[in-house]
Amino acid sequence: MKNLYDVQQLLKRFGIYVYVGKRIWDIEVMALELDHLYEAQVISRSDFMAAKLVLKHEHRIEATKEQQTTGGLEDGKELNWN
Repeated sequence: MKNLYDVQQLLKRFGIYVYVGKRIWDIEVMALELDHLYEAQVISRSDFMAAKLVLKHEHRIEATKEQQTTGGLEDGKELNWN
């Protein structure tokens, strides 16, 4: 798994399509859905970890863009990616 598209394809295999309207929110919802799939033991640990790494990277990129345009995250909090 190398990019956000790969994570989307993984979720799509389970009928999960995410579009909230803002890329950073989409990434956050994808992370939640991924957690649920892993907890249900329908994806492997290696797929889970690879996908989470991609999402974390993409989220960091989006958060940086947002900080540059708004001066910080909208709610003033950072996500816990553990």
